[in-house]
Amino acid sequence: MLAEIEQVQQNAQLLHTEADVEAAIDKMAVHINRTLAHKNPLILCVMNGGVVTAGKLMTKFNFPLTLDAINVTRYGQQTSGSQINWLQKPASSLQDRTILIIDDILDEGLTLQAIYQYCQAQGASAIYSAVLVDKQLDKAKPISADFVGLSVINRYLYGYGMDYKGYLRNAAGIYACATNKQKT
Repeated sequence: MLAEIEQVQQNAQLLHTEADVEAAIDKMAVHINRTLAHKNPLILCVMNGGVVTAGKLMTKFNFPLTLDAINVTRYGQQTSGSQINWLQKPASSLQDRTILIIDDILDEGLTLQAIYQYCQAQGASAIYSAVLVDKQLDKAKPISADFVGLSVINRYLYGYGMDYKGYLRNAAGIYACATNKQKT
């Protein structure tokens, strides 16, 4: 597996440098601070991909908040998948709370849509979403994010929380795999 990971790294294309990504996170934080300043939000970090974006954003928020996690996946340790698997639901009550869902990428939108619907069903009073990357597809998505860091081409990506088969989440930048394996 490590040989495959090294091959992916060697052939990847850097789309956004660490400085680009950090600037995008700064801009997102400004917009989120304006919107959620007096709403006492519950931050739902979508594991595992959203951990980097959530951690970086939270240090820039200037309002009281609480944090919880949710783990919903369509991919597992693969590069594609279709069935939504609920691995962890939040321990916190969502009833009458303003929720900010933070994730790494808005791909086809199915996972974010499922989380949004879950929050609605749990009685959230308002639901917002923030994604580091919005992938540009040739088809409509069932949901859009309220706060977006970067828009990217439709390629298989890794870095800043996004993974390739469970690896490379820690890459300092956003990379496109040369093999162009799509998440489907």
